[in-house]
Amino acid sequence: MRKIPATVVTGFLGAGKTTLVRHLLERAGGRRIALIVNEFGDVGIDGDLLAACGIEGCGDDDIIELANGCLCCTVADEFLPVMQALVERALPPEHIIIETSGLAIPKPLLKAFHWPEIRSRVTVDGVVTVVDAAAVSAGRFASTPEEMARPDHDNPLDEVFSDQIACADMVLINKADLVASLDAVLDAVTAKLRPGVKVLPTRHGAVDPLVLLGLSAAAEDDLATRPSHHDAEDGHDHDDFESFCLALPAIADAEALEARLLAAIAAHDILRLKGFLDIPGKAARQVVQAVGGRIERYFDRPWATGEARLSQVVVIGRTGLDREAIAAAVLG
Repeated sequence: MRKIPATVVTGFLGAGKTTLVRHLLERAGGRRIALIVNEFGDVGIDGDLLAACGIEGCGDDDIIELANGCLCCTVADEFLPVMQALVERALPPEHIIIETSGLAIPKPLLKAFHWPEIRSRVTVDGVVTVVDAAAVSAGRFASTPEEMARPDHDNPLDEVFSDQIACADMVLINKADLVASLDAVLDAVTAKLRPGVKVLPTRHGAVDPLVLLGLSAAAEDDLATRPSHHDAEDGHDHDDFESFCLALPAIADAEALEARLLAAIAAHDILRLKGFLDIPGKAARQVVQAVGGRIERYFDRPWATGEARLSQVVVIGRTGLDREAIAAAVLG
């Protein structure tokens, strides 16, 4: 029996994973693709965005959302039952795409493919790591010389970022159009790469599916060549990061809200912010997404009949976020 190929899409918060996945789904060419979306926070935003994509053949049963924790920590409890259910369908998927949380390290997930219930039916076709070129160029993952001089220094952002690159079979340097020169970004990425891994600059996650789906890496059989900062640990946690959901009222002035969000992001070093807004007088919900000092808003779909028009954003950052101060700054 031919094994079902699975592609793991990983990358740090805001790198463009969901945009890439949507691009792949839109160009699937009629193939039966199942999608597993994992998010760090309690509220799933990315899965909801993909479920509203309106792509033919992409139904609710084909998108499985796992929120409240990274898959690298919840493999046995959440991922394995979902995978078993997929392969046991009367008409199993032809390809499985797994979009990890932006804070996930991929290697523990690859180890799960050794479980007998999965190993005989699924293989990891490849790990695709999406890199935010602008974030790397801005030094988001780098430590300062003063930080490196401290004997107890560690950099959780760089550890996650490095693990995601070191596990890759292909790296996409996304948002390449946002940096003046890619040379420094390419140097930072290639320094962490395994030999022979291809690097491809992209804009808006636009890549031909033929490039990414069909790598035939069998990554689950190649774990020894994929180093991780956590190889010596018994398990892995995310104590360095936290998230919370902030409920907002209907937003009469979206531009004023955007200004408050950007101020809160800068003041509290928020890593990622995303959510949906209820704009009075508008029939569609508005999506708001922010990473670093970049923010975008757009309408994605009409509010459904009888659907509660809620405004809410998910905030992700380093542990110790001042939730009350952030809420006060955003609400104004």
